[in-house]
Amino acid sequence: MDRMIIRGGAPLSGVVGVSGSKNATLPILMAALLTDEPIAIRNVPRLRDVRTALDLLSRLGVDSRWTGDHEIELKASRVTSHEAPYDLVKTMRASFFVLGPLLARTGSARVSTPGGCAIGARPVNLHIAGLRSLGAKIQLRAGYVEAHCDGLRGARIWLDNPSVGATENILMAAVRARGRTTIENAAREPEVQDLAKCLGAMGAKISGAGTHVIEIEGVDKLHSAQHTVIPDRIEAGSLMIAAAITGGDVTLSNASADHLEAVSAKLREAGVTVRTENGGIRVSTSGALKPVEVRTLPYPGFPTDLQAQMMALLTQAVGTSVITETIFENRFMHAPELLRMGADIVMKGPTAVVRGMSRLQGAPVMATDLRASMGLIIAGLAAENSTEVSRVYHLDRGYEALDNKLSALGARVERISERLQ
Repeated sequence: MDRMIIRGGAPLSGVVGVSGSKNATLPILMAALLTDEPIAIRNVPRLRDVRTALDLLSRLGVDSRWTGDHEIELKASRVTSHEAPYDLVKTMRASFFVLGPLLARTGSARVSTPGGCAIGARPVNLHIAGLRSLGAKIQLRAGYVEAHCDGLRGARIWLDNPSVGATENILMAAVRARGRTTIENAAREPEVQDLAKCLGAMGAKISGAGTHVIEIEGVDKLHSAQHTVIPDRIEAGSLMIAAAITGGDVTLSNASADHLEAVSAKLREAGVTVRTENGGIRVSTSGALKPVEVRTLPYPGFPTDLQAQMMALLTQAVGTSVITETIFENRFMHAPELLRMGADIVMKGPTAVVRGMSRLQGAPVMATDLRASMGLIIAGLAAENSTEVSRVYHLDRGYEALDNKLSALGARVERISERLQ
């Protein structure tokens, strides 16, 4: 159970690289099931969730090997199992993404209902309804989704909400269905677009990715391809906020400004200087932070995955900010930990009122989920004395070598590893 010790007060400064996107990588890895030819993926982050995905794919018969520090080759010559077991799916919700590819490739799948961060209900009903529309027969039995088909057929599918996971699962199944599939009210996130780009390189016929209507013309077979994963916009946004809260001056290389327009807009509104330079993003703060109103929304709105980090920043604004969480109903679990550090936050339902100018004090705090852990670390960077964040295994699921990156920017952070005897 590792811990992170942060001694606050040091402005971050320098240049830091942004890793490949975790949320783009995971479904792309699962897409390897769709072909018996090798798939080469570059810019893959070395994360716990990636290891979990590779373990799951190995159980299904997919061979994988690292061909470089951040490059991996996968080959599913034959699928040897149709089951994604509970012991793997419970730790990572993205394991559920094997459902669509398994059905498309083999006509059979048995996948445990997913786990992951405890940030609220994230039902898989949209995944199931979409796959049923494609012709799958699906039953829920003893905590597993059991699906069978005699070949998927194209269909017109309407999503009740623009779910990223449902869009991706249906997209991967539809590329090998017979005929045309239309996904309406589809998610527009860059990660969906990146999956579509990878599938296109494999021979899929997809149009409209990045809009609310995606059209797929099914093909009989996909082939070998190479693909480079997009930069992680959540890691980039987290580092931007870390720079802002410390009054620092940080340049992010390998970051896409286009994917961060909502984040940059809110930071500028809060008095932070954000500009693109030499293909990267430079963030600096010289004056007082201003209060803002933040409402989490599906892309291209402000991402829920940066809400905890933004809350930490707004504890230092001069005035009162309001944050409304519209995506997950249980995503303020970091707020009580910020209160322990001296923040002034009042929560009522989906809204948090953050009264700024709090004098944060280092304290022992506990990470409750992946993004909450980053929010607490960001608060620790601005706090007096030392902050001890426990349960940082959450952090390892989505941030690659974060302690090293922060240290290189001048942060005083130390990771304490404790192994059970």
